[in-house]
Amino acid sequence: MQITTDSDGQTVITTFEMTPGTCADVLEALQAAYGEVIRRQPGFLGGAIHVNDAQTRIATYSRWRDRSDFQAMLRTPEMRERNRAIAQMCARFEPVMYEVAALFSPD
Repeated sequence: MQITTDSDGQTVITTFEMTPGTCADVLEALQAAYGEVIRRQPGFLGGAIHVNDAQTRIATYSRWRDRSDFQAMLRTPEMRERNRAIAQMCARFEPVMYEVAALFSPD
């Protein structure tokens, strides 16, 4: 997955807040969702899951061909069910759509 500023694609960064005691469960649910459902959806270009050191936050990063592909994935019965289960384990989670504004590389 390559990040570029000239792409018409959609970037989605989702943050999840939870207790350290539920972090492993949320991570497992997210890995299953990406492995079994999300990566097979039309328009999915790639993604990553990040966990903070305190195990109180998880962030996912995904790239999509366009916004409608991401929205269609969210509307599938499988993801609606998975998202409800994940939401019950989190204090909150929020997907936000972004456009790449700038890139930086080492000199």
